[in-house]
Amino acid sequence: MSAQDVVVSTVGAPVACKLRVRYGECDPQGVVFNAHYLAYFDIGITELFRAAFGTLGGYQAMVDRGVEFVVAQAGLDYHRPAHFDDELTLEVAIARLGTTSMTTSYRVLREEELLVDGSLRHVLIDLQRLAERDTDPKTPLPDWMREALGPYVEA
Repeated sequence: MSAQDVVVSTVGAPVACKLRVRYGECDPQGVVFNAHYLAYFDIGITELFRAAFGTLGGYQAMVDRGVEFVVAQAGLDYHRPAHFDDELTLEVAIARLGTTSMTTSYRVLREEELLVDGSLRHVLIDLQRLAERDTDPKTPLPDWMREALGPYVEA
């Protein structure tokens, strides 16, 4: 095998995916309604979990192990509008891995133009304690999760 036969791919931050703006996501002014960006961020974190936990079972890997992330904080900055049928690139990376939480950063681009950026802070909860209505169901990130998410932490 010669050097030109080797394809090098790197794993790590950010995870990027393509989105196409649907008509129903637009407001009467013809731009993406602001709340839809949180739905886009949800798509992004799902893709991040798929990349990180793929061989472990994606998002279901957390649920199968009795834990799940819940949103504790959201922040968005709007720079330029997106319109119906625009093809967008959504980038997501981990800005911080804490003891019981994770902060992810997001960028929504149309080609190279930044439209929206933001962040979400998720807290890891124990599903059993949540079902029991424990007043504090948060739980520390386990080693297997920290190891799988590590390559997606921003440098």
